[in-house]
Amino acid sequence: MMSDALRGKTILFLGSSVTYGSAAGGVSFVEMLAEACGCRTIKEAVSGTTLVDTGEDSYIARMKRMERGRADLFVCQLSTNDASQGLPLGALDGRADCATVAGAMEYIIDYARRTWRCPVAFYTNPRYESDAYARMTALLDACAERYGVEIIDLWDDPGVNALAPEQRARYMSDPIHPTLEGYRALWLPLFERRLSEILSDPDA
Repeated sequence: MMSDALRGKTILFLGSSVTYGSAAGGVSFVEMLAEACGCRTIKEAVSGTTLVDTGEDSYIARMKRMERGRADLFVCQLSTNDASQGLPLGALDGRADCATVAGAMEYIIDYARRTWRCPVAFYTNPRYESDAYARMTALLDACAERYGVEIIDLWDDPGVNALAPEQRARYMSDPIHPTLEGYRALWLPLFERRLSEILSDPDA
């Protein structure tokens, strides 16, 4: 069923391999949303990239190259690569130090709001064994409270994280990357619901 809240909207997605769909032939929930909900989606996703500004393929460098036309929502993946690469967490201090995860989030929020003048949301990965990523999700919670951004929280989603073993084998190619079926069966309805809520909220 097509969501009226998403029909005709332009939604920007910035991320790495999960946003890209690296275990699903380069197709992810992003393309599925466009088809199912009648929205326009723009996907800027490169596998292995990080929030922390480490070079020309970082989130921040690629965000600056995205088109600057009208957008209704900006959605950023909380990359697992920052955790796996042991990049510094930093602190939310308003300095937007792009050499840390915290500063990169601050920079992305400010840049997206100034450039597209739309709500900003981050999404987290489903739960997997990573203390570093757990600390990143806690930091994101604090960031959302401080800066008024939305979170699409797969890290703590009971439906996504309570899969039976046979479902996990179908829906996930590994602890981080969904399969095509996983995007369709789990991610698409969750994102359709949460993005509809965000775009229907006059205070977002």
